[in-house]
Amino acid sequence: MPASTERATGHRCSVLVIDDDADVCEMLRVALTGDGYDVAAAANGREALMYLRSHAETCMIVLDLMLPQMDGTNFRAAQLRDRSLAWIPLVVMSGGVDAGRRARELGARRFVRKPLDLDEIRLALRHIGCSHSWPRVHASNNPASR
Repeated sequence: MPASTERATGHRCSVLVIDDDADVCEMLRVALTGDGYDVAAAANGREALMYLRSHAETCMIVLDLMLPQMDGTNFRAAQLRDRSLAWIPLVVMSGGVDAGRRARELGARRFVRKPLDLDEIRLALRHIGCSHSWPRVHASNNPASR
């Protein structure tokens, strides 16, 4: 999000990165913070759900599929069951063989293959745009929840 948009609206888009690789989380935090996003990280799906339930300002999620304790697939299922979280759009990142198909099945807005290309992540987030600018009538209006 360009800084000028942030100043005009008073909102700074917030991204939650869910990955158990601390180096990936730090790389994304540095890159995306430099692009004007607020960035938080969680190491697994359970931690991510706890974070999301206490931080309503989260606009987008960047999710790795292979996680300890609660993997990306189980996280997404729990997210979609929670009406207060179901509307938050998802970018899936993974190096798995069938990860692109799995991302589509999960209703991800974008898929980025690992190892990550920062330009692809940036493009995916720009394509989605800040979800706080979307009208949120019902979670069922979100294409990802269908």
